[in-house]
Amino acid sequence: MKTLSHLIAGHSSHGERFADVYNPALGQVSARVALAGQDDVDAAVAAARAAFPAWAETSPLKRARVMFKFKELLESHALQLAEIISAEHGKVVSDAMGEVQRGLEVVEFACGIPQLLKGEFTEQVGSGIDSHSMRQPLGVVAGITPFNFPAMVPMWMFPVAIACGNTFILKPSERNPSASLFIAGLLQQAGLPDGVFTVLQGDKQAVDGLLTHPDVSAVSFVGSTPIAQYIYETGARHGKRVQALGGAKNHMVVLPDADLDQTVEALVGAAYGSAGERCMAISVVLAVGDIGDALVAKLAERARTLKIGVGGDPAAEMGPLVTRQHLDKVCSYVDSGVAQGASLLVDGRGYRHPGHEDGFFLAPCLFDHVTPEMRIYQEEIFGPVLAVVRVADFDTAINLINSHQYANGTSIFTRSGGAAREFGHRIQVGMVGINVPIPVPMAFHSFGGWKASLFGDHHMHGPEGVRFYTRMKTITSRWPQTLSAEFMMPTMK
Repeated sequence: MKTLSHLIAGHSSHGERFADVYNPALGQVSARVALAGQDDVDAAVAAARAAFPAWAETSPLKRARVMFKFKELLESHALQLAEIISAEHGKVVSDAMGEVQRGLEVVEFACGIPQLLKGEFTEQVGSGIDSHSMRQPLGVVAGITPFNFPAMVPMWMFPVAIACGNTFILKPSERNPSASLFIAGLLQQAGLPDGVFTVLQGDKQAVDGLLTHPDVSAVSFVGSTPIAQYIYETGARHGKRVQALGGAKNHMVVLPDADLDQTVEALVGAAYGSAGERCMAISVVLAVGDIGDALVAKLAERARTLKIGVGGDPAAEMGPLVTRQHLDKVCSYVDSGVAQGASLLVDGRGYRHPGHEDGFFLAPCLFDHVTPEMRIYQEEIFGPVLAVVRVADFDTAINLINSHQYANGTSIFTRSGGAAREFGHRIQVGMVGINVPIPVPMAFHSFGGWKASLFGDHHMHGPEGVRFYTRMKTITSRWPQTLSAEFMMPTMK
């Protein structure tokens, strides 16, 4: 049995606690992963703290050159990384390649760190007095990342953190830990000094150890809302800067003038791609006016023909769910929708993939006539389950979205520029798509939701990432020939 360990100060290590890692397509254990105890946490933080002074003193240009080399290595090993992701997460390789690409774009952004770290200077703010500001790294920072994007989400964090001069401890999901070690190997090849990037495998014990450790200055997190709130409150209580991205219930509004064929294709990919295990997946469709019948008919037809597959199958459009436990949880939501009176038009329960009968597969599920009181509308399912809610008009659709506890992403499909503009203006959601089903910002913008989808003040990557992983210092200076005592608040005369 292969053992997946921590990587601390450039060396592998593990204790006595382990968890099983599965191949979701086969439903079989493929490896075991170490679970960190407090001694492992202390060792990881100590190594990162020891590496910080020299790395912080390294010029931004030299740090950028490491990122450039890492980018080159990541591009040449992208397929290998995607295959690793597919084997432990279950998403098909083509989908995993997209994940690697979106992570790579943040690495490209971090390559420009000399430009991004420039401060400001004002000459003669007072007589003979100048003032300038600068951004400096925080120290040891940590990232706690989810199972659904084992490469992309870490790469939304550590390239910016490291390029800014911090040392970074990654605590990946214990469900698919291999991608983190592969990435660590590429960083070593790129010339990153030992201790600047650490992989700490583990569960809640590792998380709590990082949240309470006095030498960890900041924590980034992506996951469910209850855990995000716990991460934020615990980290902040221990004096840390925290960004904690939580759950989602992303709505798509379809107006009567929308192109049905384009809308259905967009919906199928956004709802069922990666088996719905995306925080930006569309899980609710608000069918406005009289478009409902035609939209639902086309959706049902397309969902029934969706190609389910494994690994490198080039025709596959989605794969299995990540674990048996998660499969059971998603199926329980489908059961709940039926029990509460929604119409289950496409039922993916009981699907068995030929040759992979023990895999954690769930075919697409499509509900019609869902109401806002139902659990399948209110709660994040995180699986291939799409709910259609029929609404009378545009205003009702906006009010439903704005009253929901989650506010991560949303989109509208329409030919009306006026309706699209009003939607973008009035909607209370962090990321908005106009005829774009999954409006994930590019790396040079920033990613984040509102309300229960984000705890903390900073969105992730882009300019917000630079601000999160640095702190501002302002220096006011003068060089007088003589200096007399001043007994009042200094003013710039």
